[in-house]
Amino acid sequence: MATVLPIPQTLTPEILDVVSQCILQDGVLAVTTESSYALAAGLHQPRAIERIAQMKGDRQTKPILLLVSSKAQAFQVVSALSSTAKFLMDRFWPGPLTLILPAASNLPISLTAGSGTIGVRQPQQHQLLQLLASTGPLTGTSANRSGLPPATTAEEIVREFAEEVDMILDSGPSPGGSPSTLLDVTDGIRVLRHGPITVERLNDALTSCGQRCQDEPLRS
Repeated sequence: MATVLPIPQTLTPEILDVVSQCILQDGVLAVTTESSYALAAGLHQPRAIERIAQMKGDRQTKPILLLVSSKAQAFQVVSALSSTAKFLMDRFWPGPLTLILPAASNLPISLTAGSGTIGVRQPQQHQLLQLLASTGPLTGTSANRSGLPPATTAEEIVREFAEEVDMILDSGPSPGGSPSTLLDVTDGIRVLRHGPITVERLNDALTSCGQRCQDEPLRS
């Protein structure tokens, strides 16, 4: 049965220590983001990442995105950063923009699904940023089974994942809404999923670089 840990506005060293120990023991967390709860595992805990793939039910052939606290953490998980990627990070991070980037060679294949790329985002949620600064990058895939809506409360996590998640960090209800905009910048600039940051906003920003997005939303 998952441990439900109420989270204050500012995380204490004691809470960070408990959470870090859970991660190091191949634990899977449920954490709130700006839109929904997410399933989080440590970057170097492949067993925990595999557990998340099994819980989701659709991740054997799909990469799992990573959440980072800063651009410095992003540098740890990618093999290269183009000037365009750095520009977009400066302009839209922290925020609901996930960038698809060339993956570092040491990332578990359960993260990249053999694609050679990794989705990376710096979230806006205050407590989550505190956590990431302490633990390092964590997975950030939405907390739901394939085909079902993401959980937005700790109670929903308990009902759906009580026997599979080790710890639920209860920060109260998440706002809901659409997931992050997904932008592939490995070869050109392609919008793979529409989200809170619109194509118009992206193109307005990219004008200064003389670039534009190619709009190719993913098909369900």
